[in-house]
Amino acid sequence: MIDAQDIVERAGELSLDPTVVEKDYVLGWLLAGISQHPELGPNWVFKGGTCLKKVFFETYRFSEDLDFTLLAEEHVDEIFLARTLREVAEWVYREAGIEIPLDQIRVQVFQNPRGRPAAEARVYYRGPLRPRGSLPRIKLDLTADERVVLGAAQLPISHPYRDRPADGIAVHCYPYAEVFAEKIRALGDRARPRDLYDVVNLYRREEALEAAGNVREILAEKCAFKRIPVPTLAALEPTREELAADWEHMLAHQLPSLPPFESFWGALPSFFAWLALRERLAAPEPYRMAPGEQVIRPAVGG
Repeated sequence: MIDAQDIVERAGELSLDPTVVEKDYVLGWLLAGISQHPELGPNWVFKGGTCLKKVFFETYRFSEDLDFTLLAEEHVDEIFLARTLREVAEWVYREAGIEIPLDQIRVQVFQNPRGRPAAEARVYYRGPLRPRGSLPRIKLDLTADERVVLGAAQLPISHPYRDRPADGIAVHCYPYAEVFAEKIRALGDRARPRDLYDVVNLYRREEALEAAGNVREILAEKCAFKRIPVPTLAALEPTREELAADWEHMLAHQLPSLPPFESFWGALPSFFAWLALRERLAAPEPYRMAPGEQVIRPAVGG
């Protein structure tokens, strides 16, 4: 395990709270532990905003949770998840010295709105900062009720810390175009600030848009599977006030400087025109988080 000074120095370079950087560090090792597990590694497909940060961009907004599609529905089981996550925790401690107390691993299995099984797990950790009092946690959202259109890809993750394993860390994850499509679906389905940030940020990046491939077809298939309409600007309009109200609270701690809400909401007409007509009506400048933020990782592909 790296020491607290490593975390503090990197946090200073990025103008972030050290606890945010520490969580990013622990996320990398937790992904390594899941990837190496003989039952979880081949069957858990990494996705979502943290996948964008850890797999496809050198720098991006920092994230807090891990989202997976489970290819084996029988994994959505409280006893199975408690056992395998304890095994992951033990591996992470052996390899990196990060303590994940086994008695604080929490698993909840429930039915999603479609009546299909899903689960949420919470793991607490003691990392380099060695906090006093209650431990920070990482939430895992686990669902088997998803259509994986392109299949999983085995791709390396970014772990820019000095204890990075010699062979790196690689995970099964959605290909880039499917992550993008899933983000668009999520924006229409739940309308959270991070989904708006991600969708518009990806749309604004020329290299990301070029890598999007057949994102429209993937989005249509995913929405059909969920039996929901493809998102539109008109459908999002009623969520505008709530998104604006939550913008700073839900995103400010993940970025050195949070762009104004209107700069992202205002890009939606152009984005939806592109989505419907395959025509880029405008190309607003991306907001840079740090030097090199616009550089997409070589792993990105349609």
